[in-house]
Amino acid sequence: DCGYTAQLAALQELADTYSDKLVVIGFPANDFKEQEKSDNETIAIFCQKNYGVTFPLAQKTQVVPGANQHPVYQWLTQQPLNGWNNKVPEWNFSKYLVNPEGFLTHYFPPSVSPTDPMITRQLVTNSQ
Repeated sequence: DCGYTAQLAALQELADTYSDKLVVIGFPANDFKEQEKSDNETIAIFCQKNYGVTFPLAQKTQVVPGANQHPVYQWLTQQPLNGWNNKVPEWNFSKYLVNPEGFLTHYFPPSVSPTDPMITRQLVTNSQ
């Protein structure tokens, strides 16, 4: 069990608080010491039952570079594609912010809570 799993509740809080300007999408991955071995249905049930998650969850996917890296993560982690960022997820619960125009604006490591002012400040600033 990942030490960051409780961030699911904070992600849901973020999704609820900023529902008019933010869509949270979870990308379950088993790329980090096999911390997510469950199938998609089990993951979804666990997130909803234990943390009240209602935001969309993608199918379990590969987020780290490699032959099967999800195309979204290819874009998020390759500077030639997104314009500035080469930062790959350090662990589950890494966070990327994409603005309404489709530009990647920020990367936050797993240790930063979803409700940290470093993140919420961006949501308020970018919505004005």
